[in-house]
Amino acid sequence: TVAMAKPAPVGFQDGSGMLHNRTSTMTLTQYIVESTMGDQELALLMNAIQHACKVCANAIKKAGPCDLYGLAGVENSTGDDVKKLDIIANTVWVDCLKASGVCCLLVSEEEENCIIIEDADKRGPFCVAFDPLDGSSNIDCNVSVGSIFSVYRRKSPNNVPADVSDILRPGSECIAAGYSMFGAATELVVTYGKGVNRFALDPAIGEFLFVEEMVVPKGGGKTIYSCNEGNINSWDQAIKDYVLSCKNRGYSARYVGSMVSDVHRTLLYGGVFIYPADKKNKKGKLRVLYEGFPMAMITEQASGLASTGLYLGKIGSILDVNPEHIHDRCPIIMGGE
Repeated sequence: TVAMAKPAPVGFQDGSGMLHNRTSTMTLTQYIVESTMGDQELALLMNAIQHACKVCANAIKKAGPCDLYGLAGVENSTGDDVKKLDIIANTVWVDCLKASGVCCLLVSEEEENCIIIEDADKRGPFCVAFDPLDGSSNIDCNVSVGSIFSVYRRKSPNNVPADVSDILRPGSECIAAGYSMFGAATELVVTYGKGVNRFALDPAIGEFLFVEEMVVPKGGGKTIYSCNEGNINSWDQAIKDYVLSCKNRGYSARYVGSMVSDVHRTLLYGGVFIYPADKKNKKGKLRVLYEGFPMAMITEQASGLASTGLYLGKIGSILDVNPEHIHDRCPIIMGGE
């Protein structure tokens, strides 16, 4: 027999930054109810998001036996080849968010235009941008992938349909962000702008359980740099010089090619994740609304930094970027301060 230790007391921060004491068996549903501080619409939204993540995790787990690997034979709004699971994940996210009754506008990587909820009885105050299946180019070889999302509260009047201007705003105005990672375990990481909390799915009970409050290791953690060095000949000289300095200082190289996986590791172990602008992609390759903003918000709430590097003539925070359209891009440099 194995003696199981009682769960040690842990804590989480709600949207106001107040620390609550809980045990490690706290479910995400409990956390949502308590952390949204009576905001029933936000609680409904977060529960819709966790449901979408559970459904996607189940589809990915069954992808091989159900013949869900491979291309769907189309391209998405940004020119990427679409996998079968991209289409399934997108449908799941759109349906779950629409059914919540609290969204007014949706932006998906897989949709060329934003989705505006016209019916006044079926819409609410939230605009949600999401990448339903980040890293899907790796899905056929069973590498970890994920979903990423950011949430805005609309500024336009509630009595009319939302406008794209409700979501084309700096990341500093996001009210919530998170990502789910589908790997050896399914995890969901969320922030309301006050700390970052990590949950893992227990498949036996179908619930996400609290793991820890995430904080980038002090001092930057492990000396790891993460980037696609296959693009090195297209980088600016400053980026080339920095990566060379990492090598000369004995840094380890780690790169999965799935932003969720690479950033998740960076938050837990430390180091830096880099996807800069280059000669081929003058604004970088990663999208602002549903990749840059949510990951930057999470990184900074976990005591890290998220920078564009030198971009549009200045070095600035990713969260201060003003997106010009819903699939706009920006350079990404994030990790330990």
